[in-house]
Amino acid sequence: MRRWADTGKWEVRWREHGRYRSRSFTREADGARFEREVERTRELGGVFDLGRGKESLAEFVEVYWRRHALPNLSDNTRASYGRVWEKHVRPALGGYRLREVSPNVVDELKGDLIASGVGRPTVRRALALLSGMFSCAVKWDRLDRNPVREVSLPSSERSRYVRPLTLDQVEALRAQRLADDRQLDATLISVLAYSGLRPQEARALLWRDVGARSLRVERAAAGRTVKTTKTGKIRTVRPLAPLAADLAAWWTAQGQPNGEALVFPTQSGRLMADTDCRNWRRRVYEPEARKVGIHGRPYDLRHSFASLLIYEGRPAVDVAAQIGNSTETTLKTYVHVFEEFDPAHRVTAVEAIEAAREEFDVRGEHADAVEDADAKACKPASTRKPTRGLEPRTPSLRVKCSTS
Repeated sequence: MRRWADTGKWEVRWREHGRYRSRSFTREADGARFEREVERTRELGGVFDLGRGKESLAEFVEVYWRRHALPNLSDNTRASYGRVWEKHVRPALGGYRLREVSPNVVDELKGDLIASGVGRPTVRRALALLSGMFSCAVKWDRLDRNPVREVSLPSSERSRYVRPLTLDQVEALRAQRLADDRQLDATLISVLAYSGLRPQEARALLWRDVGARSLRVERAAAGRTVKTTKTGKIRTVRPLAPLAADLAAWWTAQGQPNGEALVFPTQSGRLMADTDCRNWRRRVYEPEARKVGIHGRPYDLRHSFASLLIYEGRPAVDVAAQIGNSTETTLKTYVHVFEEFDPAHRVTAVEAIEAAREEFDVRGEHADAVEDADAKACKPASTRKPTRGLEPRTPSLRVKCSTS
């Protein structure tokens, strides 16, 4: 590095691709820092390129999407990242060059989003998107470091306690759907509330997953396809007796489909896509739920199952295994339910459900539905709609025909 006497500026010279290159600096410290970077790149065996990181973030996201997002991320993740990018990241950082995005810039974005009322989960998702993009930029030799890694993520702690639905609310909602002859809706509500499956897991449930003493949870819906569960782990759930009866009645009402059939298909027999699920929530679940004082998502039904297990006196490790969470997450999520539980007043889940069904007279309506289903199943073969001949693994799902 040398200083020009006529201008007083500092010049750094280096050789690149057989040619000499130079760059001038007003401050000696800036020139020295640049010179050290050139030397470091040379020692590492690289070529110092003044054009590295010159493209804007908006230009680079197209490369990132093509090379990384499309082949590696699920449909749901891409859709979520796309919404966050368009609404929160592009307006703030889209015009920045890659090399201009420093930890300070990322930290300011985080602060601005939180100050404007954006939820912390969305802020975490925005930073996760940026971190993934800059990790790829480093891997593809656009940059030397990922600036997002130096920025702390917003806390993921819950801001409010979950509120399990009461059994009266669940059974009132089921009774409404049965009264409207919507057995699929009623059975889906039963599965969510009395087995703790996530809605995505229920959508991907097959009849072969329904055993005599267990529900096998191996997959979850993602768009119009299936993937692993949220935690990437498989589990089994012990179905309560009322739920087993509901599933038996629904299997019969469907015409006793084979094991590869979906438990909750669309009218055309396909997997319920995300749009189908959102439409069901908006057009069916939420209007009916409001009538019985429920304000929330179908996902909240799963909290009712956890509370049933807790009030049976089950330990946290058992509750966690049934709902597919870690013990730590279960304790954090349901700490207030565990604290309210009085060991002297344990009540079995089956007894609690049966009592709620007696109150809403669901038992009689459900029995009528099973009787109708039995009559259909007992028609002569020449008049009954042909099925694919399922012999279910579980005798508990076989609904016997009575000839008397």
